[in-house]
Amino acid sequence: MKNSDVIIIGGGPAGMAAALGAINNGAKKVTIIERDTKLGGILNQCIHNGFGLHRFKVELTGPEYAARYAKMVEESPVEVLTDTTVLDIDENKKVTVINKKDGIFVIQGKAVVLAMGCRERPRGAIRIPGSRPSGVYTAGSAQKMVNQMGEMPGKEVVILGSGDIGLIMARRMTFEGAKVKAVIELMPYSAGLKRNKLQCLDDFNIPLLLSHTVVEIHGKKQLEGVTIAKVDEKLRPIKGSEEYIPCDCLLLSVGLVPENELSKNLGVNLHNRTRGPILNNHLETDKEGIFACGNVVHVHDLVDFVSMEGEKAGYEAAEYIKNLERADRSKDISIITSGGITYTVPTLISRDDASEDIILRMRVNGIYKNKKIAAYVDGKMVKQKNKNIVAPGEMEELIIKKKEIGDLHNINSIEIKLEDR
Repeated sequence: MKNSDVIIIGGGPAGMAAALGAINNGAKKVTIIERDTKLGGILNQCIHNGFGLHRFKVELTGPEYAARYAKMVEESPVEVLTDTTVLDIDENKKVTVINKKDGIFVIQGKAVVLAMGCRERPRGAIRIPGSRPSGVYTAGSAQKMVNQMGEMPGKEVVILGSGDIGLIMARRMTFEGAKVKAVIELMPYSAGLKRNKLQCLDDFNIPLLLSHTVVEIHGKKQLEGVTIAKVDEKLRPIKGSEEYIPCDCLLLSVGLVPENELSKNLGVNLHNRTRGPILNNHLETDKEGIFACGNVVHVHDLVDFVSMEGEKAGYEAAEYIKNLERADRSKDISIITSGGITYTVPTLISRDDASEDIILRMRVNGIYKNKKIAAYVDGKMVKQKNKNIVAPGEMEELIIKKKEIGDLHNINSIEIKLEDR
């Protein structure tokens, strides 16, 4: 058995930032466990730019962003175990891992940070009927093929889903000489960032068909085409609206799911909307000394915010091990959402934080115009933020100052509402 103060599961942007946050707050031994052969996570295959504008005040590609953090980790006393897979975590913070060099062994931690990231929803999760020919890929798999392996998944492409990876791959496939015939989106709005729709679709005259879906896949050995159809307000295909599109490649960009198999096995309480751990403002789960950050909690828009969240999680983990105790979690204040706001992170506020500002990140369930995001404490509005437009593809942030909250020990409820201006 080995020992560590803070064990971090995942060496992507959240995990690296968490390690540095823990070291900077006095943790003596911090261990990152990463199943890939090097640090960086998904950033290593994201060769487009647009990263780092908030964190480093300069525009970087994904590998450049990852390299900056990897260099900081290498120059710190953080222990890095790559090509190592976590098999299990228990409530006593014993982490069972396996790798080629040491076989199976256990690391005993004083605190654990979950930073496993997220995964793509595959074809099986959306139940598209039809045959199972080659040529159907998730957008992330295709991105890895093109950017890291130098292989093209197809030349005539249809993309199902308008998430950010799908939009970026529409542009990437076009750069490589493929013909992207359409991006098909089930919802009546784009699921990605507005800037990605403009730069990746509009700039290349790639059509975005809203309120449409793929209803059948054609082909035996190789994909030959797909049938698409319009959907009604209940998202059901409209009979008679079918259209056949010949193609040899279908990319699926139909959502990301936090990677929480380890969290489930540990018994961490998960949010029914985000599918990530329910956290308080220390980024601590309901399991004492187990923290979480990044896309394993909820899917972020920008890696800069992932890193900021990771740094806080590491800081809080190091803070926890200074006295190995915490406030009574049964007294945490639950944040209520309404008016179109689907969730906030954190979901709970600890009453022992009267001196701390509360940073809330959230998403809405549709496109709304001329609204305000308002925070109510015991029915009294203490903060509002006017928005000309809010959409599910854009994560919103609201910062409530400590002076606006008052004494948390005397508060019964905090509610975040989306209201008319």
